[in-house]
Amino acid sequence: MNIRYKVELEEGERETLLALIAGGDHKARKVKRAQILLAVDHRHHGADKCSDAQVARILAVGSSTVFRVKPKFVEESLEAALTDEPRPGGERKTNARQDAALIALACTKPPQGCAKWTLRLLAPMWVELSELDDVSFGTVRRRLDENELKPWQKKMWCIPQFDLEYVARMEDVLDLYAQPADPKRPVVCFDETPRQLIGETREPVPAKPGQVERYDYEYKRNGTANVFVLIDRHRCWRHAEVTDRHANPDFAEQMRKLVDEHYPDADLIRVVMDNLNTHKAASLYAAYAPAEARRVLRKLEFHFTPKHASWLNMAEIEIGAIIKQCLDRRIGDKETLTREVNACVSQRNDAGATIRWMFTVEQAREKLKRAYRQGDPETNDLS
Repeated sequence: MNIRYKVELEEGERETLLALIAGGDHKARKVKRAQILLAVDHRHHGADKCSDAQVARILAVGSSTVFRVKPKFVEESLEAALTDEPRPGGERKTNARQDAALIALACTKPPQGCAKWTLRLLAPMWVELSELDDVSFGTVRRRLDENELKPWQKKMWCIPQFDLEYVARMEDVLDLYAQPADPKRPVVCFDETPRQLIGETREPVPAKPGQVERYDYEYKRNGTANVFVLIDRHRCWRHAEVTDRHANPDFAEQMRKLVDEHYPDADLIRVVMDNLNTHKAASLYAAYAPAEARRVLRKLEFHFTPKHASWLNMAEIEIGAIIKQCLDRRIGDKETLTREVNACVSQRNDAGATIRWMFTVEQAREKLKRAYRQGDPETNDLS
């Protein structure tokens, strides 16, 4: 044990080290040094203090590490004892040209018969391309990390086509959202989500202390259902209805209820929805007599979001919230689904849940400049 360097922590220093260890956002080496200083604190432990060798064994570090930390604290400062000395590391094994070859390789499609690039797949091909003698998986990973590249990962994404049709529909919806509330001309967003009715083949095991709830991996398909969702742009109101399907007559019935039951006193209801093939005026004529279809349609004004732009529909956002709160589980029959959805929607209405829409036409023009430049202002050419 090194008697020369006696570590005696002031109360404030001890509190600093304890807070550092509890913080959880520091480098592992710095936390380890803090633990060493606390373990060898002569003022706190006194005669019961462990030897350097014992501290090293308990904290799983080398005895030389304990030896280096103590003089740093005694001769310099607490911060110096916690600071990791610069490590020069080994000589870089690859040059810029070779690194560029790896990045280019990782950005291509993987070889035939392989679904994705892996370190094991990249390493030998990089060696062959760059005429390297050998390269470790760790080197491959470090070069990829330097360029924030993970070729074994991919994400499903809806890739929109930014053309002038997209711009026109987007601005129409954003302009509608920006208008002040008008009870006689409400703005209502509409969408639907299909749901699988999934039943259990075995009774789940409830949770208990020390064990999470468990359910069997096998399940039973009991068909499908559909959930229609409507949400008012300007007030805390949403409505959901579970149906067997979402065909033309089902859409028509939702529009009739919107006019006759939800907003009977409105002069005109402006409905925002996507481009599903059932979302059209013809669906009402397919479900009702012409006079009835026209009566309902007189009070409706349809506004369509661009293709692949569900983010513009507040009903789509509301569906995401309902799925997260209520539907992210197995529900085996339509009756249970109806009961659970109604309870969820009632809770959200009672809680005053709203969607705070902040994206405007001006922001869209700033962020999507490239899409706006496709038209020719001199000739109005849309090509």
